[in-house]
Amino acid sequence: MSDAMDGRADGHGRVYQASGDQHIIEHHHHGDASPAAWASTESVRQPTGGRAPVVLRDRTELMERLRAAVASDAFHQIYVLHGMGGCGKTAVARAVFQFASTEGSRVGLWVNAADRTTLRSGMLAVAADRGATEGELLAARNGLRASADLVWERLDRSAEPWLLVLDNADDPASLRDGSWLRTSPRGTVLVTTRQAAPRWWPHAELHHVGVLPRDAAAQVLYDLAPETGTMDEAAEIADRLGRLPLALTLAGGFLSHQVIDPWTMTRYGSHLAGHEPVDLIDRGANALTDSGSRHLVSQTWQLSLEALAAQGFPESTVLLRLMACYGADPLPLTLLNSPELNDVLPRSRAETALRGLLDQSLTTLVDVGVRCVQTHGVLLASVAVGTPHGQATKSARTAARLLDAGVPAIPEPGPQDLRLRLLSPHVLALLRHATDVSVVTEALDVAVRLAIALHRTGDYLSAWELASDAAAVAQPVLGAEHRLVLSSYARAGRALFRLGRYEESEALHRRVLLDRERLFGPDDPDTLDSYEGTSDPLFELSRVSEGLALLRHAAMGRQRVLGPTHPLTLGARALLLSRVPPSELAAEVDSTALPLPQECALELGPDHTVTLQARLNYANALNRLGRFEAAIEDARLVVEEYQRRYGPDFPMTLSAQTLYASIRAALGDVNLAVELMATVVDTRERILGAQHPFTAFSRRRLDEFRAKADHQSPDGQP
Repeated sequence: MSDAMDGRADGHGRVYQASGDQHIIEHHHHGDASPAAWASTESVRQPTGGRAPVVLRDRTELMERLRAAVASDAFHQIYVLHGMGGCGKTAVARAVFQFASTEGSRVGLWVNAADRTTLRSGMLAVAADRGATEGELLAARNGLRASADLVWERLDRSAEPWLLVLDNADDPASLRDGSWLRTSPRGTVLVTTRQAAPRWWPHAELHHVGVLPRDAAAQVLYDLAPETGTMDEAAEIADRLGRLPLALTLAGGFLSHQVIDPWTMTRYGSHLAGHEPVDLIDRGANALTDSGSRHLVSQTWQLSLEALAAQGFPESTVLLRLMACYGADPLPLTLLNSPELNDVLPRSRAETALRGLLDQSLTTLVDVGVRCVQTHGVLLASVAVGTPHGQATKSARTAARLLDAGVPAIPEPGPQDLRLRLLSPHVLALLRHATDVSVVTEALDVAVRLAIALHRTGDYLSAWELASDAAAVAQPVLGAEHRLVLSSYARAGRALFRLGRYEESEALHRRVLLDRERLFGPDDPDTLDSYEGTSDPLFELSRVSEGLALLRHAAMGRQRVLGPTHPLTLGARALLLSRVPPSELAAEVDSTALPLPQECALELGPDHTVTLQARLNYANALNRLGRFEAAIEDARLVVEEYQRRYGPDFPMTLSAQTLYASIRAALGDVNLAVELMATVVDTRERILGAQHPFTAFSRRRLDEFRAKADHQSPDGQP
């Protein structure tokens, strides 16, 4: 949004504040100066995707094949389970996961691969589980190193053999685009997907998972509700439900939890409407489609909700319809503990409503590092289709307000919050479901703020994906010229810049700038934000005069429109300190009676992000002017502050330390400069690798200091 703040630093200690999102520039490559390491990594040691079946029926031959694969020392294998939604692919994967983790003596690693952001986050959590450091994870999240390479490097070096499950990989392009799917000498990969085309799985062993045979389907239902009928009656219901495991699980959950007025299987069967399921089975199991599975599932959840209402829990229906506005990914429970829930459901009844859904097997609790509720995608799609229009609109409005309450109005730099990352697929799901303009508008506003929040943790890839996807989904409803659509594209442009994709960033920023100038005028805060955003890639593309003109336009416009003490105005002035040429730098530094860092501290407070950035930029400006004595103390204090806030491995800490070392060397304390730079080199080599440009730059600077030290006399004199 237009009140965001950005900041960055280069390898010479050059740092600047644009709109509160920090990053590093070195050698025309970008890293992170976001204020967080990977502070909240999700759990990958337990499966998600619903509760495990009581007993996994049928699948005997498939399970024997997969058990043998994980029981042996054979690695370098990929197995793909494919089939329609609700057919039990995840249940098979859970059974294999459990076997591998116990009898197979392997580490089980489970990743939800439903979308790009969830996949990458889960895979980086795998890297963390296999020993990746916070610095390495931070570098991967902000594009300083290839995320997939880090993950597979750690998997290949794992001390223990492993089984990696990639669940819900229904968009195989996400796996291919990031090179996420590989083989390893230390483990086995198991994928579940609806996509069976061999072109997606060229090196994998494919296994189809379909509906169950009649006897096995009947046994599933009987396992769940043995007191409610006979095996023959269970078989009849199984036929009516297409022998689809998900539908059978929902039916069994219903039958096993009726206490006040227990149902028999015969009674349940009499309430199943229509004959289409039988017709589908008559045509053969392979004829059953995802739309057919939704139809089968709809019969089960409708009966379950009717029973809950009869027992005095009509709120369960309301809650399930609300949850159908979101996606099938884990949904943080904190989202449902908000006053905004009162719009459709008394908050005091939320616990009871959720308990009813859990008892009926309509949803399940999962813990991925944050306690969540998760509902099968086929069930959600079926509920969404079956919700009357008026109720669907009301549910969508509440869903948007709950997300709005869960995302900060002005995201601040800070540690990664896993709860925020978990909201990304649900914001996009709501945007795809919603048709009401007001709902789409509110959801897009949330998406923009969430992209800013992700950006400020240094997760630039996730920020770019969310912002660009949200804009593309909302544009057909709101129009290409809507302010929020343009804001979303502007956020995508900033993320592209952080990822070093300067040409793409400049083109996107330029397009947004032209639209904002035309629609809102040159002094609109969003237009001023675009002037600054467009200037960033121009400097990196060596179009310095053009970039400087835009940056000055932004700084002067903000001072005129927002006032001289607004954080964005002060941030733009700090940014100018790093961008003006040396011939103009003295005038910029000496243009006010009060130095910029002191002015920022007075107006914003000494701990404000803009103040810290201004102190570092100002110290570097003094360094560039040769005023080393004036710069040294601020440079030292800034290094200490970055270390205190973000730790010694944080990229901005290393950039600040590089500046401090340079000033020390200029003042003749070369031995300390060598010591400081040696630490920087060692840290960057460990995090980024020996060949990374940041590492190479730091090593050259270290060599310069060492050469200078070699020419000094023992008393420190040349």
